[in-house]
Formats: sequence, C-alpha cells, structure tokens
Amino acid sequence: MHPASYYKKLEDGSVQCLLCPHLCTLGKDKYGKCSTRVNRGGELITESYGILSSISTDPVEKKPLYHFFPGRSIFSIGSFGCNLSCDFCQNCDISQIDHHVFSQHPVRNPEDIVHKAFLHKDNIGLAYTYNEPTIYYEYMIRCAALIKEHQLRNVMVTNGYINGDPLDELLPYMDAFNVDLKSFRDEFYLKRSGATLRPVLETIRKIANSDRHLELTFLIIPGFNDSEAEWNDMISWINENCGQDIVLHVSRYFPRYKLNKPPTPLNTIQRFLDLAKDRIPFVYPGNTPQLDNHTFCPGCKALIIERNLYNAVTTGVGPDGHCKQCNFKIYGIFNVPLS
Repeated sequence: MHPASYYKKLEDGSVQCLLCPHLCTLGKDKYGKCSTRVNRGGELITESYGILSSISTDPVEKKPLYHFFPGRSIFSIGSFGCNLSCDFCQNCDISQIDHHVFSQHPVRNPEDIVHKAFLHKDNIGLAYTYNEPTIYYEYMIRCAALIKEHQLRNVMVTNGYINGDPLDELLPYMDAFNVDLKSFRDEFYLKRSGATLRPVLETIRKIANSDRHLELTFLIIPGFNDSEAEWNDMISWINENCGQDIVLHVSRYFPRYKLNKPPTPLNTIQRFLDLAKDRIPFVYPGNTPQLDNHTFCPGCKALIIERNLYNAVTTGVGPDGHCKQCNFKIYGIFNVPLS
C-alpha cells in the first residue's frame, strides 16, 4: 500500500479521487472503479504500488511504437487493474480484476526495476504497459524519475483516461506515448467501456501539443466502430488536432472477455488503410501479419523501414530521421544517441 496522489478529503470522511475523469467518491474502506484505490481512514491509498503482473524485454514495435527508436528493445512492466471496463478487453486477465489480487504478489521497489532496465543490453528505457499505467501512477512517476537519471527513455501505453493535472505532471518524464482511441463515438465509450470520449481526446490533444512523441492505436470491432462515417470523422479530427505527421495503428479485434464477435475481417482493416492513407502518412495494420506494415517515405515512396512481425530493419532512414534517397524528414525519433 502507498499514499495516493490527486484526491481531496470530504467532510464525512469520504475522499474523492482526482486522478481520472471518473472522479470516484469513496466512503470508508470503499474502492474506486479501478479496484486499486481505497479509502483507509479518510486517506486515499493505492494498493497497486509495486505490484507487477508482467516484466519483460520487448521490441519497441510491440508497444506498438513504429517511429520511436525502431529496431530497438525496451524493458516493459505492467500491474493489475484498469479505469475502464471494456467488454472486449484483450488483456482482461490482468486488467479486469478483484482487488484481492494485490495481496498475492510481492512488492517490487522502483530502484530494482530501474536497475534491471539499465543493465539490459541495447535497451532504450522503460515502458509502462500491459494494463493501464494510470492505475499505478505513483509507481510510474517514481520509476520514470529514476529512468531519467540514467539518461534512458520512458514510454506510456495508455487508454488516455486521465485528468489534466496528473498528465501535466507526467509529461516532463515521458518521452513517448501510444494512446488507444477505442472509438470516435461517445455512445461506444459509454456502453462498451464505461467511460466517455471527451477526456481521451483532451489527452491526445495535450500530448500532440507537447514535444513528446505520439502514436495512436484504433482497434476495429465489427459492427461497433467499423463505419466509414465514424472513420472519416476520426481521421479529420486527428488531422486537425495532431498534425500531418501522426502515426496510427489499426488493430484487428479477436474475441475476448465478454465479447464473442468473430475477428475483424482483413478486408475491413484494408478498407480503413485505403481510406486513411491520403490524410495520414503513417498508418499501419496491427495483429495482421498478412498485411504490409513497412514504412515508405512520403516524399519518394522508397522503402525505408522493413518489418517482419516485430523485427524492424531501418536500412532506408538515417539516424537523424531523413530518408536516405530524397532527404525527406520522417516523423519520429530514430537511432540517435540516448543521452
């Protein structure tokens, strides 16, 4: 257990959590929607601090990040819980949990995790991923500060459901984000995820207006968010708020948790790619090894990054991010020095 950040005490001994847009009000010994934060004696406590479900070294492409040190590895951690309740959750074993899970695992102190990240060969830093990192916000902040001391990089893979003040505190520590935009319809978020769309868009806009690297992921679920009208609205919003150089991953849904729909047809993924490619220069299929996910230069159309699953070969782009054939500047951070 660890003291939580971002909450206020109420007169009746309740507390209100201010970390995410749910703004949960918790009576004595009650948990928030995330099942990780609890009111103990009028103080908000986080039970997820230092409790990890996963520790692994991954290709950075697996986050997914395709334009952030492609071809390199990143040490990755995750905990348990989530502040959304998506009925299609692809990681439900660790995200949709009961709070009793925390007492079943040892606490891993941040110094130990950061030391392991520092020792791994060819590792660019630490990724906070697998479940929603906002849930273990205090632990993430501590690890991120230590990672910066080692001149390594921090990456957050998130659903974007976080309030403005906590995000502002986090931004100086993070180098890259992948934000999961689940739909461009508020009804979808309300019905399928137990949340709302607007705060996610605010998070994306704020990151896009910072100097942090940003990539987006959109999971297409047949019958729920696969209409071209929604896609067009989303692509237009991305263009207007994130700029021309955004990276978008379009992922294939598979049946999981409470949803038993068949997997997304490959031709649906391809239809989105064809629709988006004229307005988003870097759009990639995810969970679909059958489709091409290489990077081509927008200037001369040369193949500059070749990918085979999560393995990337950056033969056509220089360490400064310019195409070797036409010198077009490619959006992203490539194999420049880490310090």
